[in-house]
Amino acid sequence: MPPFEPSKIRNVAVVGHRGTGKTSLVEAMLFQAGATNRLGSVESSSTVSDWDEDEHRRQMSLAASVCHLEWQERKINLLDTPGDPGFQADTLAALRVVEGGLVAVNGVSGVEVQTTRLWERAEALGLCRVVFVTMLDRERADFFAALEQLRSQLSDSCVAVQIPIGHEHELAGIVDLFHMRAYLDPAGERESKPVDILEQVAAQAEEYRVKLVEAVVETDEAIMERYLADEEIAGEELAAALKNAVVTGELFPVTCGVPTKNLGTTGLLDLLVEGIPSPAKKPLEVGVDGAGPAAFVFKTVADPFAGRINVFRVLSGTLTSDSTLVNARTHGKERVGQLLLLQGKDHEQAQEFGEGDIGAVSKLKETATGDVLLTEDRPVELAPLNFPQPVMSFAVTPKAKGDEEKMATALRRLREEDPTLTLRRDDQTGEQLLGGLSQIHVEVAVERLKRRFGVEVDLHQPRVPYLETIRRESRAQGRYKKQTGGRGQFGDCHVVLEPLPGHEGYEFVDKIVGGVIPQGFRPAVDKGIQEAMARGELAGAPVTGVRVLLVDGSYHSVDSSEMAFKIAGSLAFKSAYEKADPVLLEPIMSLDAVVPDDTVGAVNGDLNARRGRLHGMEPAGAGLTTIKAEVPMADVLTYSQSLTSLTGGRGDYTLSFLRYEEVPSHIAQRLVEEAKREREEARA
Repeated sequence: MPPFEPSKIRNVAVVGHRGTGKTSLVEAMLFQAGATNRLGSVESSSTVSDWDEDEHRRQMSLAASVCHLEWQERKINLLDTPGDPGFQADTLAALRVVEGGLVAVNGVSGVEVQTTRLWERAEALGLCRVVFVTMLDRERADFFAALEQLRSQLSDSCVAVQIPIGHEHELAGIVDLFHMRAYLDPAGERESKPVDILEQVAAQAEEYRVKLVEAVVETDEAIMERYLADEEIAGEELAAALKNAVVTGELFPVTCGVPTKNLGTTGLLDLLVEGIPSPAKKPLEVGVDGAGPAAFVFKTVADPFAGRINVFRVLSGTLTSDSTLVNARTHGKERVGQLLLLQGKDHEQAQEFGEGDIGAVSKLKETATGDVLLTEDRPVELAPLNFPQPVMSFAVTPKAKGDEEKMATALRRLREEDPTLTLRRDDQTGEQLLGGLSQIHVEVAVERLKRRFGVEVDLHQPRVPYLETIRRESRAQGRYKKQTGGRGQFGDCHVVLEPLPGHEGYEFVDKIVGGVIPQGFRPAVDKGIQEAMARGELAGAPVTGVRVLLVDGSYHSVDSSEMAFKIAGSLAFKSAYEKADPVLLEPIMSLDAVVPDDTVGAVNGDLNARRGRLHGMEPAGAGLTTIKAEVPMADVLTYSQSLTSLTGGRGDYTLSFLRYEEVPSHIAQRLVEEAKREREEARA
């Protein structure tokens, strides 16, 4: 394919809730435009954009896929994005590099939670939007009910430019309201030329045609005056006004059809060409100064055989193969050896990509998602890709001994592809924690570890990082004396323990007077105390929130040593700790859950059962409510599954650490007993 001028390029992200038929819609457009010679299906794993084995098995998009087609001498780059919120990193990145969004809405379910969120994100980015109502041949599908939901929940500027002929299994075609022509059901073949409107739908078509014309003329004051004066408005004028209204975001055209039958595709492609602005008319605000090409990397594919493939949008200039670029983040040079034109998993070599186009490059050394590549090292003012933080973590261990490093390396490769995955070591529990946006998100990462890199791992719930502290002052002596045939060991110290405010921190205060413990041995006492604090006597958790005063002691001029006083300090602390009313502390999390209004009661009840403390609710728009609460970490380790069940997959949440609090006595007793059993089993 030869390079296209910016004015002849259309970049479109296909977005929507999971299960709205986005992949089938992309497949239909590719087929109708002649980019493919058959209409693939999700069920048969034969679509262009869902090509990964995990996507075939789960029959859902797990990553954004880049495809392209030609229509009316324009190149349309289509970014088929995941609808599941657990894989939204690619979706959010895709919205940053396009001028328009194609929003798929299920004709049965109507507007769903993820649809609303993605609409709001597109609004914030100033993107033009076209809506396609899918699955109109399904039982209980209702285009007109979906249209009213779009107008009430997303924008009252949503206006139908197509309506269906018939409904559910009797769906026979669609009407193009602008040209007042009909497209009949092609039954999976390429759509043929339009025909006259069927008599059965003529009156309804005229009714919605009037609504469309009125919506269009309201966006143009000059045309509106003539329209109100009953002057004839030429079709070309209305077309120009509609195009301008879509480009400026004053109107959001609503189309419809059945992608699996290729119904409604022709009108949609025409609308994308005419309604979505080109990069020449609406360039991205990139803040790149200076001459020469610049490219923004918005996606990375980590392939164990082909290596790293970076997908980019050309911000300015023309990017050619065999050129040398500079990474604005690392300031390192990158040699472009091979440019790629993507069509799902397939790609062909390309010589260049012009401004506004989307392509890929393989085997760059250090470039990652979010990087900007330039011909020279110069400042770039481009807002970073702010991805959501993980909401759940699992402890991960390799099944084969000695595979720890191999596991870590493979997970680092996966993180290049999906920045919302995290891997960190919990210093307290010693566990490696794999974090993600949902349980299925983490499970897919584990499957890819095995399939791509040959690393098998086990997942289990992470240990809660409990702490221990004291509630009152206590005093004790630690005396260590060991006599052998030669030089002995002797250390003796007296300590006072005091609780610190807020159960935080550790202080060691030297109160020795008169030299009863020489200065050189006192740091050893401190060290012994800190080692003892690493594992408390209640449940083996670290101790915090303690001030230790070294108040007295004695030493032997020959037998005393740093080691003896270190042991004495440890013994003194343990003895005093038992008398200081020790308690367990648990981490408390701040939780913000966004749920549909009709599930608020059930979600609140579930949070109460999890020892949650509700702090209020706020409207989140489009039939959603944000619930704010504080919940112990131990009770939200499996919250993702519960929230999915309670909200039918329509709710999500974010978690952040807040503080530590005392564990209720009945729960603390159980935890102490469990820790005691574990210690006994370990000794056995």
